[in-house]
Amino acid sequence: MRIVSQIIAISRARQLSRQFREVERHIQNLPRRGRAQLGMLTLREIGQASRSEFPHLYGTSPEQRYLPWGEGTDIGYARARSDNPEISMRGIALWLAVAYHETKDSPHLKLQLQHRHLMRVLRELKEVHRSAEPRPGNSLMGTAAAA
Repeated sequence: MRIVSQIIAISRARQLSRQFREVERHIQNLPRRGRAQLGMLTLREIGQASRSEFPHLYGTSPEQRYLPWGEGTDIGYARARSDNPEISMRGIALWLAVAYHETKDSPHLKLQLQHRHLMRVLRELKEVHRSAEPRPGNSLMGTAAAA
């Protein structure tokens, strides 16, 4: 049974890695403002998934609860490939949130590596989002009053 579990984990890690490369390419093609918005959407999706009974199955129909993994990454991936920028951005956020929860506490090395890659991208999105937030005294009114 352990060998079967390892094979399933390796197969899943390979699938997530393939999808992640394309998702990451979409993220890199976004303008800075789009990445800031994506960071906000992703953090919201991660929070919503955290509040669900099974965060790694977020976006999956209840009938599919007993599959080895959910449909959330597949749904997010399909939406991320959309020509509509809004749908694409929401799909990327969904994919990142579900993949984050799915790989978070995995005992399998390949999925742990995938989680590290996800954390790097999430950290970058968080930094872009944080730098895009208006700060007190950093607005046009604040600089005009100082002059």
